[in-house]
Amino acid sequence: MIKIEDVYKIYTIGDIEVRALNGVSLHVKPKEFVSIIGPSGSGKSTLMNMIGCLDTPTSGSIAIDGIPVEDMTSNELAKLRNKKIGFIFQTYNLLAKLDALENVELPLVYQGIPAKQRREMAIEALRNVGMEERMHHKPKELSGGQQQRVAIARALSSNPPLILADEPTGALDSKSGVQVMKMLHDIHDAGNTVVIITHNTDIARQAERVVRIADGVITSDTKNTEGVVCE
Repeated sequence: MIKIEDVYKIYTIGDIEVRALNGVSLHVKPKEFVSIIGPSGSGKSTLMNMIGCLDTPTSGSIAIDGIPVEDMTSNELAKLRNKKIGFIFQTYNLLAKLDALENVELPLVYQGIPAKQRREMAIEALRNVGMEERMHHKPKELSGGQQQRVAIARALSSNPPLILADEPTGALDSKSGVQVMKMLHDIHDAGNTVVIITHNTDIARQAERVVRIADGVITSDTKNTEGVVCE
């Protein structure tokens, strides 16, 4: 599903060269549940941007679902993201002027799916996360946990093979965080590849595989033998 080979990402700030990623290689198989953990400044956000096709490397190669992406144009990357990747963000990234249903429909609009079909798909996605009864509420009328459920529905609406979650519980209380992690386990059990970016050890160890990154380098990549599952 994800194949990253010897990727460098170098930013130039004035006369200073910052190596955000320094020769990173990472392979994620289809249907794996992987967490990527590291402190602020470790390179995990840059790595997330590479996996999510939000940025391209300075050098190295990246393939998502067998498709090389490092030389794609911005428009090509956008099309690939919309087809292959569902994003879940810490801050939800819902549009304030749209209700829950309209927010979930957005990726389907970009895919050119007819109005009636995308409405049905969006309602089904909201139903799957227990938000069908709140589908006509705007984000400000929903709690943080409910907004994250809508964000998850949006990520799932087009049934992408890869779900990329950036600190998905970071803005939630503990109860809502547990519920969101349970949903991510359910998504994985349904056959999706799930990658979580986090700085939280308790969240990271709920994945099947834990990848640690520091100073732009992967320092460990281990299978989770504890069998920890969010309950």
